[in-house]
Amino acid sequence: MSSPVLRYDQRVAVARLHALLELLPTALDKELAPAGITSFEFTLLEALHEADGHRLRLSALASRTNATLARLSRVVTSLERKDLVMRAPCEEDGRATNAILTDAGETVFAESAGLYADAVRRMILDGLDDDGVDQLATLSYAILSKLDPERRLAVTATGADSAVCAADPSATSESDPECAADPERTQ
Repeated sequence: MSSPVLRYDQRVAVARLHALLELLPTALDKELAPAGITSFEFTLLEALHEADGHRLRLSALASRTNATLARLSRVVTSLERKDLVMRAPCEEDGRATNAILTDAGETVFAESAGLYADAVRRMILDGLDDDGVDQLATLSYAILSKLDPERRLAVTATGADSAVCAADPSATSESDPECAADPERTQ
């Protein structure tokens, strides 16, 4: 049986993780404020930008952005109001709905990509060498795999040893003849 309390070093590690999870989204949102979007909205626009035809099923987009369908739907609605994204029925599967990046959404994505990259470098990657980046990826995956044992999210779907991360929008297969917006295309 394990100890009823955590060791000091364990408490420190978890406290730092909590602080990181609390502060990072707000800090990234602040950096993207000049573009008029949040970091989550940027992630969503990036996934659509990289997808075939700039479209994905909502379920695939939720998986790619590590969101619940409810959260994703709220954010897509907000982006629709800004004319950055639109919804349309999936031509290949009438039961599904696609999110489609609009021309205005493409422009906002292009204008915010540099802001996002600079912020991530400055806040996360600066000071980490290649080994540090690999360690960050390994530790993050170890925690994520416990939180998503069914591998519902694209970031955990491919496994830790895969050279390609399914959450990377550019990792989708081009050879699959099925619906371009099908969530299975990310595996």
